[in-house]
Amino acid sequence: MQTRKLGNSDLNITPVGYGAWAIGGSGWQFAWGSQNDNDSVAAIQRALELGVNWIDTAAVYGLGHSEEVVGRALKSWLGPRPYIFTKCGLRWNAKGEVQKVLSAASIRGEVEDSLRRLSIDVIDLYQIHWPPDPDSPVLEEGWGTLANLKREGKVRWIGVSNFDVRQLRRAQAIAPVTSLQPPYSLLHREIEDEIQPYTLSQGIGTIVYSPMASGLLTGAMTRERAAKLPMTDWRSVHPDFTEPNLSRNLALVEHLREIAKRYNRSVGEVAIAWTLRQPAVTGAIVGTRNAQQAEEVMRAGDLRLTDEDLHEIEAFEETTA
Repeated sequence: MQTRKLGNSDLNITPVGYGAWAIGGSGWQFAWGSQNDNDSVAAIQRALELGVNWIDTAAVYGLGHSEEVVGRALKSWLGPRPYIFTKCGLRWNAKGEVQKVLSAASIRGEVEDSLRRLSIDVIDLYQIHWPPDPDSPVLEEGWGTLANLKREGKVRWIGVSNFDVRQLRRAQAIAPVTSLQPPYSLLHREIEDEIQPYTLSQGIGTIVYSPMASGLLTGAMTRERAAKLPMTDWRSVHPDFTEPNLSRNLALVEHLREIAKRYNRSVGEVAIAWTLRQPAVTGAIVGTRNAQQAEEVMRAGDLRLTDEDLHEIEAFEETTA
């Protein structure tokens, strides 16, 4: 699988990386429902067998459990160690309630916890998961702490997630930003107007999350399945998965299915490839919950959509906007 240089780092990453959000399991605010850990390990290892060379997780996914599962998968993996990306800044209490905390002491505690759960000596990319409230000076404290951790060798490179341009500039005033992790898919294109041009001009790598719109653009989601999502799955009440948006979104899936058939590919691969067409996008984070799902989408990085394909997709978007 080809690789692309991530921002100002020495990391050459595959266009698709393994996303470990859903494998955190249930029992927290943004869970995807229950998850079998053996299936998760198999999914990770199948993605690596297919050539993926990076895994993106976060401390808060499953309240630490996702990192533990990633660590377990790495222990039994016999191939080259993939790059490990994780995030800090979301802490939870005994009740599982999550809040933003970017103090230096908190982040230093988090990095040690993540290293332990992952069973690694250094984190390849450490990211602030969410920015603080606007104008809060804790952004500078948090980012300055990540810069110090990089100097100390705890982490190799540092990035941010869900930041806007103004927040990126504030971070850049302290230390270079290696990467930004924003949401991006056919259903959520908000970063195209301002954020993508900025990151491209600044040489900031962009690794997008939810390129398949949290499962909606996989081709496996149906109206019946969406209606049966358990309350333990955050998607059950999300506007993308309920009317009036659901019908339009499923119509888009059928349109993508026609394009997928031309290449003997999955709908999910077309959705991922669409995000990777952008020069500003270095890689896409793709979550799968078992080995079969990994088999179906992890090769999306080598799918090249033609100008005709892209025109068809854009035309559909315009007619249903």
